[in-house]
Amino acid sequence: MELLTTLVDKGLRGQTPTREEALAVLATCDDELLDVVAAAGKVRRMWFGRRVKLNYLVNLKSGLCPEDCSYCSQRLGSKAEILTYSWLKPHEAAAAAEAGTESGAKRVCLVASGRGPTDRDVERVVSTIEAIKERSPDVEICACLGLLSQQQAARLREAGVHAYSHNLNTSEDQYGKICTTHGFADRVDTVRRSREAGMSACSGLIAGMGESDADLVDVAFALRELDVDSVPVNFLIPFQGTPLSQTWELTPQRCLRILAMVRFVCPDVEVRLAGGREIHLRSLQPLALHIVNSIFLGDYLTSEGQPGKADLEMIKDAGFVVEETGSATLPEHRGAAAPAPHGKHGDAPTAESARTDLVALRRRGAGTDLAPNA
Repeated sequence: MELLTTLVDKGLRGQTPTREEALAVLATCDDELLDVVAAAGKVRRMWFGRRVKLNYLVNLKSGLCPEDCSYCSQRLGSKAEILTYSWLKPHEAAAAAEAGTESGAKRVCLVASGRGPTDRDVERVVSTIEAIKERSPDVEICACLGLLSQQQAARLREAGVHAYSHNLNTSEDQYGKICTTHGFADRVDTVRRSREAGMSACSGLIAGMGESDADLVDVAFALRELDVDSVPVNFLIPFQGTPLSQTWELTPQRCLRILAMVRFVCPDVEVRLAGGREIHLRSLQPLALHIVNSIFLGDYLTSEGQPGKADLEMIKDAGFVVEETGSATLPEHRGAAAPAPHGKHGDAPTAESARTDLVALRRRGAGTDLAPNA
């Protein structure tokens, strides 16, 4: 395909495709899927070789969020039967983090539900970072605490936070349909503040929330324009008890096209396979490793992932290697460490055929007495 030749040529030079080219990737048919994956794989290998970065989530505070994000099991009014608990003590969080680092995680992502932290909350996180660094001095720390002030961003950077994660989630036009308690601009401001404070910016999207192809392309270009270093691509986990519980729109093929589009738009950026991969990619997860260069290991915030051992075996079996702690993830120039009928996508799954059995609520790790999944 001439389109893929053009996209590979641009990607190898670190150039961004046009919006029309990005839309065309999402419009490719299933007969062309392996060609799309192979093309995106050439760009991925140019900038990241065969390395896979492992990231590990620690949910510092679960549930009871005052925001109304429709996709979230921790949202205001959620009836999802998730684990709920207040702030973990620093030693509890450090123990949870160590499970991930011992399995090869290079980065620990500290997450807390809520609109944004108070200054006291920031100091809790600072104490937690100190406890984690005592056990794993070389681990990268990423914080994800919601909307930040400039002073809070500066304090986190001073405490040793390498990156700050705050997803845009969807396009600006679509944003009001999934959240009313804050806006798209609020999220953009926090991403910018994290960069201004000297932290690496991590911001991504959630696919499968009723958005159009144009919405997906718009959010990918918004992330490119913000010059983020890491783009987590999540696929909606339709938790029972949330407004989007009946929204099952994704197929494995659709997920791979979305990942490829993001890789072409962000050729030299860490693209991370994130929440929902087990549910929507299923047996095609290894193919996604030819596009992304980063994954979450083990469980997510309120749902279980596949066993950490299975993640490691998948990486090895697919011919990739785990990226070592202390090595640079991004290219040097970025200045940062570290089958349907032909022509159709195929029918999207309906709510009646949804695989609700695949959504497993987290019952182990942080906030429980059971060992974490790593």
